[in-house]
Amino acid sequence: AVRRARSPERPRATAYLDAYLTSRVTIGGDRCGGTDPDGMLCGFGEHEGRTVAYAAQTGTATRPAGYRTAARLVRLADRLGIPVLTLVDTPGAANDAEAERQGAGAAIADLFGAVAAARTPVTTLVVGEGGSGGALALAAPGNTWATPDSYFSVIAPELAAAILKRPPREVETTADQLRIRPQDLVELGVVRGVVGPADRAPHG
Repeated sequence: AVRRARSPERPRATAYLDAYLTSRVTIGGDRCGGTDPDGMLCGFGEHEGRTVAYAAQTGTATRPAGYRTAARLVRLADRLGIPVLTLVDTPGAANDAEAERQGAGAAIADLFGAVAAARTPVTTLVVGEGGSGGALALAAPGNTWATPDSYFSVIAPELAAAILKRPPREVETTADQLRIRPQDLVELGVVRGVVGPADRAPHG
């Protein structure tokens, strides 16, 4: 499951957005002078005649400006009564010195709050890597789904093995014990179901 989620061959956020939305208008900037165009795509689109807001991770480590932009989008959509679609795909939040200086922890916490407080429907689809709090911040409570080529975990298997002082050969065993495969997530009640390539992400 982890190898599939990390495969360069699997669809990324733009493929899902292009397939689901007939048109898109992007928004950028976190109102603090920062942008994260490579890590988070935010904007509004149209699906079957209805406006949908989206915040989509692109498979890279998301930077603080990306989380702040997503929080801005969720709050704007909430005020306008527009449903929100979030796509989770990140190995985790950026954790370099610059990200720390830019307030990574506070930005993630703010997005958690925006998603949790939203009155408009928020639907989440995990489309690739769902790593740590950097992915969880976009996850809609009670309305998160997963694709077959994804995983969702509090920590990457390699890091979990390292913390447990296990040798590299035990990474795969550690991944299995974490129960991060889509079918595990359904059984644990972490996600509502697995959405196949031919299915559409549900709303509301």
